[in-house]
Amino acid sequence: MDDTFSPSRHGLGHSTNLVGRPSAWMASPGFNDAPVALHIWGVREMNPALFTMLDQAETLAEAGEAFLAYMVAMFGIDPEQRDAAPGSRKRFRSSFLRLIQGWGFDSNGPEGAVLKGWVESRFGILPSFHKEIIPDTQGPVWQAYVAERMQSRFHDNAILVQLDLLFEFCQWAVARFAYPGQSHLTLYRGINAVDRHGILEQQSRRAAVIRLNNLVSFSSDREVADCFGDRIITTRVPLAKVLFFPGLLPSPLLRGEREFLVLGGAFRVSIEDI
Repeated sequence: MDDTFSPSRHGLGHSTNLVGRPSAWMASPGFNDAPVALHIWGVREMNPALFTMLDQAETLAEAGEAFLAYMVAMFGIDPEQRDAAPGSRKRFRSSFLRLIQGWGFDSNGPEGAVLKGWVESRFGILPSFHKEIIPDTQGPVWQAYVAERMQSRFHDNAILVQLDLLFEFCQWAVARFAYPGQSHLTLYRGINAVDRHGILEQQSRRAAVIRLNNLVSFSSDREVADCFGDRIITTRVPLAKVLFFPGLLPSPLLRGEREFLVLGGAFRVSIEDI
């Protein structure tokens, strides 16, 4: 389970980040209850041509095509990566597409480590799990995560900048086309062994505040979430924390499970047996 936290309350994150908000607050249920917009410093200012082009789009599909065209031009991303399987012998320049696809196959693989590292770098929220619970930032589990996060094959081609642009595009698309006027979505996640999660507050058998990993998957389809555990957690996810959602791009990425990639932290959830 990639969303479990150590029962010990190790630090939530770094004291600095690139969004100008306290990391501990962004990882708290208070933020999730009353979110504010999050923007990575300088991304929109350094890419005015992209957002000028996006503003001309009349649909989300047009905006997605424009974003992909911009990314291909800026980073030389081969369009074939939209459908290339992780582990393919064909060599590609590092791309956000490959990371998202790799996450879909295994969130505890090297692509997942890079994505969790990006959240750590930009939002200051530390990961809690990568292959196993990370109890602290000194021990062998943390060191193994860092080694995988820093693999050179994923760190050419300004990969963190690509993810910055993806986040800013996602937030633009949420406000403009996908969920205008909304602040939250109700999403679902299948889990096992609730007691392995960092339960911060047990309000009742079916209501709790639990701490999730710094990047976590939810589904908008409860029946899909049923397939991934013996219990379902339901929560209101702030749209300000969404990195990727099905339909954001004209590609099959994460569509099958209607999967949302969300910045993590502590969430108020309801827990139900399947």
